[in-house]
Amino acid sequence: MELVMLGTGAADGWPNPFCTCPSCLAALSRETIRGHTAALVDNRILLDCGPEVPRAASRFGRTLAHVEHILLTHSHPDHLGPMALLFRSWASRTEPLQVLGPPDALALCRDWVGPDDPVTFTPLETGQSIMLGTYRVRALEAAHEVPTLLYDITDASGTRIFWATDTGPLPESTVDALADARFDAVFLEETFGYKTDHGTGHHDLSSFAETVLRLRNCDAITDRTDVVAVHLGHHNPVENELSEALRVSGARAVPDGAVLEIGVGQSHRTLVTGGARSGKSTYAEGLLAGYRHVTYIATGDPQDDDPDWIERIASHRARRPSTWTTVETSDVTEIFAAATTPILLDCLGTWLTARLDRHQAWATEDLSAVHADIDRLADAWTACPVPIVAVTNEVGSGVVPDTKSGRLFRDLLGLVNSRIASESESVVLMTAGLPLSLRV
Repeated sequence: MELVMLGTGAADGWPNPFCTCPSCLAALSRETIRGHTAALVDNRILLDCGPEVPRAASRFGRTLAHVEHILLTHSHPDHLGPMALLFRSWASRTEPLQVLGPPDALALCRDWVGPDDPVTFTPLETGQSIMLGTYRVRALEAAHEVPTLLYDITDASGTRIFWATDTGPLPESTVDALADARFDAVFLEETFGYKTDHGTGHHDLSSFAETVLRLRNCDAITDRTDVVAVHLGHHNPVENELSEALRVSGARAVPDGAVLEIGVGQSHRTLVTGGARSGKSTYAEGLLAGYRHVTYIATGDPQDDDPDWIERIASHRARRPSTWTTVETSDVTEIFAAATTPILLDCLGTWLTARLDRHQAWATEDLSAVHADIDRLADAWTACPVPIVAVTNEVGSGVVPDTKSGRLFRDLLGLVNSRIASESESVVLMTAGLPLSLRV
């Protein structure tokens, strides 16, 4: 299942265009602009359709021409822009379109459809299940000030997601209905950040964490569930602080335009490369922030007599969730093969150094054992059964090393990087703390 996040923001977006609070100014300066929360599923189902959504689809290179179903959560204007139906009629679409949701939301749409438009309206109520082509959709109760539905969606392969916006802490009936759901992804609203006196049907960071915990306790969320915070507003802290706050719950935020590939048992390999202090490790950790349990492989053999090494390992552990497991080793292929939780390997450069040391290749210049290790690493990377992220150093853009050993290392690491990149679904180059996708 593919989800394109057409928006991840609250009703006023983030930043609020009239606000000069630190959160809004920071978002504006970083050009982290979040529009009305909505998502496109496999180009066939549109989850909510606020007034900004059609244009967002165009900005992110997507057409809505193939949408067969629009699932509306509720009638609030940031989730329902019925003029989109008029846009569709102007394009002379003749394919059937089904609009589903609470009756009051559908009532606001009917006047935007002409008598000959191939659009039908299907009211839904809490607890109702319906088949939309190959997708099974179940409507569940929200805690919101107007009639609102949350959606439990399963595709033909068994991939299952929960779309939960807008809502405050979930009703017990909804939590009970989600027991043992074991979602592949959960999209849960988190509007108010540290503001707790909002008094509306929304989450703040504290109640968001409590809801995630309730869903974990009933096995709706598992260690493999990607938990994504949506409907984010400017009462949230700046992006880096928000990421840390969400990480406590094993959740993350993604930008508008993010493309999420979601699937049962899916293995996704990502290589993150870049220069020194470019933000590689922090970015890589963020890619797996949605997983509660991750095996973090600190490559290179343990150096108990090196204070700098010990301090570095301690600082890395301190910034990662306590539920993550750290393993210090360069013997990684067996870990890949036996993995049941996602893996973060940091980094390939220290892995290569450790293998060169192990085989005494610096002195002998016999690289046969090192090349064999590289072959085994590439094979294990390709066969790894869980999501895996590796960090490496970009060595091809610097000066030519002035030592023979330096040139040897550069050439071998370039080879390792090329081998791993060729077997990765995603490759990201980090520079000045900013990611550039080389392969998506």
